[in-house]
Amino acid sequence: MAYSTINDILAQLDEIDLMQLTDDTNSGIYDDAVVTRAITDADVEIDGYLGSRYALPMASVPGVMRKYSVDIAVYNLYSRRSDTIPDIRRDRYVHAVDFLGLVARGSIGLGADDPDGSPFDAGRADYAADDRVFTAEILERF
Repeated sequence: MAYSTINDILAQLDEIDLMQLTDDTNSGIYDDAVVTRAITDADVEIDGYLGSRYALPMASVPGVMRKYSVDIAVYNLYSRRSDTIPDIRRDRYVHAVDFLGLVARGSIGLGADDPDGSPFDAGRADYAADDRVFTAEILERF
């Protein structure tokens, strides 16, 4: 299951930009196959991080994965055309990879849609404090 779709990409890029990034035959329209490949490559990259922590493929796609799939796929589309990638696209890609690294290490989760629940809820124990050793009465004696 793909984490994003061509329509998700079109929410980030207009058709003219997408055509300029994917039309290798000068047909005047964007190439669905090139966009699909960029999405697939993005999702493979994402799975490389998530696979260390989650069973793949996921039964449902956490919302945050759609966002990062789009960011990585758009970066991939720009990088196939030029070494000069707009700063915003590079920044979004770097942020996505940083986020995925934190998820892979278990430092953060995937939000409310996390298949394993929040990593901060797992193993949480209730703790009742012991009686105070240094009460006000004991401290007055010093």
